[in-house]
Amino acid sequence: MSELTLLLIRLAFLAVLWFFVIAAVGVIRTDLFGPKTAPANTARKPAKQAKPAMRSRRGEPQKLVVTGGPLNGTTLNLTETTLITIGRANDSTLVLNDDYASTRHARLFPQDGQWIVEDLGSTNGTYLDRSKVTRPTPVPIGVPIRIGKTVIELRK
Repeated sequence: MSELTLLLIRLAFLAVLWFFVIAAVGVIRTDLFGPKTAPANTARKPAKQAKPAMRSRRGEPQKLVVTGGPLNGTTLNLTETTLITIGRANDSTLVLNDDYASTRHARLFPQDGQWIVEDLGSTNGTYLDRSKVTRPTPVPIGVPIRIGKTVIELRK
């Protein structure tokens, strides 16, 4: 092989190596700090709307209870909030110190008299009972929601 061919192969290999290094750094940065721009359907959109606190109605859940994981026993009152964000971010409503939870993992919000769970593009997914949540899904009372090692339920 000529020296020019060897030089071109070395440069191409070096370029591919740098591409992988930059991609790995980008993934780590996104995992630590979140995406550069918030997608249109993130937790921030409903938070901007001024909504009054939900009134408790008969048959609707009153609290969110952590039933498994490191935060077992933690309770959030649902009548005082209209949006619950879950993840490792410090500004989340329910902060999880779990390697299997993403920075902005999932959110729960009321809609038409029922609570909806939505996965926010997490790496390991959000599970309602034993089904992976792929779109906003209504959450029945007492059905477990699993995010990493943490299990939560809506209760009356």
